[in-house]
Order: sequence, then structure tokens, then C-alpha cells
Amino acid sequence: MRNLLSLTGAIAVAGFLSCAPVAAQPEDLVTFGRQLVEANCARCHAVGLKDESTHPEAPAFRTLSERYPIDALEEAFAEGIVVGHPDMPEFIAEPDQIDAIIAYIETLQK
Repeated sequence: MRNLLSLTGAIAVAGFLSCAPVAAQPEDLVTFGRQLVEANCARCHAVGLKDESTHPEAPAFRTLSERYPIDALEEAFAEGIVVGHPDMPEFIAEPDQIDAIIAYIETLQK
């Protein structure tokens, strides 16, 4: 009887876990981050490994770690980036977007 209860409990837990949302995989997070920066930042910033920024005061994302600790950007994205080049629009990101953007930026650092 004890084995039957254990088996029933294990099946119930397995069923519950199979219904739980799946956390974003690292590749998915990086892809989402790339999509976000391409849509919101690429007009001025170089967001890839080799492209050049079209705005002279907009740093390439691949060089951001030379200016800022990448982890410090998390707070800036959450509160709204209003620094940068003078004509940069304010950008406020949601927590899942911040995680994705940071994950993408980390893949670009030299």
C-alpha cells in the first residue's frame, strides 16, 4: 500500500510539473534580447558584432562593457535610460525584457 501511495504521489507531481510553464532557455533569452535591441536600439546603435553605430554618440553594444559594468545596466533599463546621446528616446523595459537584453549584450562583449 505504501508503494502504491508513493507511486500515485510521484505521478501527481510529474503531471503537475508537466503543466508548469517552461522557463526561457538561454538561447531563447538571447534571441529575444537581440530582437528587442534590433527593434528599439539599432536605429542609432551598432547592435551586432561588426556593424557600426549610425549615430556618432551612440556606443556599439559590443563595447558597452568598456564604459559600464553590464550588471549595472539592469537598473538603468528598469528605471528608464535617459542618459546616453542627447536625442536618445527614453526606454523602459520590463523584467523579462531586461534579462533578455542583458543576456544578448553579454554575448557581444569582447
